[in-house]
Parts: sequence; structure tokens; C-alpha cells
Amino acid sequence: MTQTDAGEVPVVQVRFYAAARAAAGGLDSAALSAPTLVALRETLVRTHGPRMAQVLTSCSFLLDGVGVAPNEDAPLDAVSTVDVLPPFAGG
Repeated sequence: MTQTDAGEVPVVQVRFYAAARAAAGGLDSAALSAPTLVALRETLVRTHGPRMAQVLTSCSFLLDGVGVAPNEDAPLDAVSTVDVLPPFAGG
């Protein structure tokens, strides 16, 4: 991962799927500033409100294609991509 300058909060790419996309007002993706996954979740709730907060309670997260626990305080950087994945039905 590429590090940002000291004190600089990285802007990461966030991709929304299914109910997370609906909670994000229909956005497929967004560029958001956050130093960690926990901070990113807080930013998503501040930006998109209670509907996003509700959706995030059941979401899985991929950080650069690798699953991470929703409460894991994984560091993010300027080349990070976070996928927000609600549970999917079907098979």
C-alpha cells in the first residue's frame, strides 16, 4: 500500500452494492477521506444518514479485494478500494 504524507488523510475509493447503493442515494461509488475502516464507516453514516447506518450493520467489507471484519480498524491509504457488500439472496 502507498502511504500518504504525515498528517494527510487518504482519499479512498468506496464501491457500493445492492442495499448499500440504495442507502448511498444510488451511487455506485464515491471517493471519501478516512484513515481507517472504522473512520470510513463513521464517514458513511455522517454522509448518508440513518439508512446507511442500518445497512452497515449487516454489511461485509472487502479492502483491496480481501475480506475484513466490519469493526477492524484496518488502515487505509490513497490507493485503497473498499467494497461495501450487504447480504445477497440467491445462489
